[in-house]
Amino acid sequence: QVQLVESGGGLVQAGGSLRLSCEASGSIFSIYSMGWHRQAPGKERELVATTSISGSSTNYVDSVKGRFTISKDNAKSMVYLQMNSLKPEDTAVYYCNAISTYRDGTVYTYWGQGTQVTVSS
Repeated sequence: QVQLVESGGGLVQAGGSLRLSCEASGSIFSIYSMGWHRQAPGKERELVATTSISGSSTNYVDSVKGRFTISKDNAKSMVYLQMNSLKPEDTAVYYCNAISTYRDGTVYTYWGQGTQVTVSS
């Protein structure tokens, strides 16, 4: 089992910045990828950014490229999302997730509780 706790959401004006944090605990040795998703009211949850735990591979949805940066601190079991030049359309609940693999081949995705990001125009 992996537990994820997000923090750092809030209200910000358009053009501003926020930094989201996600702390993983539990069976962290099983994690091979972590990332951020978001879900706006009335919309499906969408991938925002992912990072591999070993190595430096990252991936972003086109709408946030050049504005958002995902980073990690393996020693602290933390993943961050630095969000700059925020737009009202970035308003959503942001969820941290971790993908784990186990010896029996099981792959499981864990989710945090979500943190609200609201960008005012």
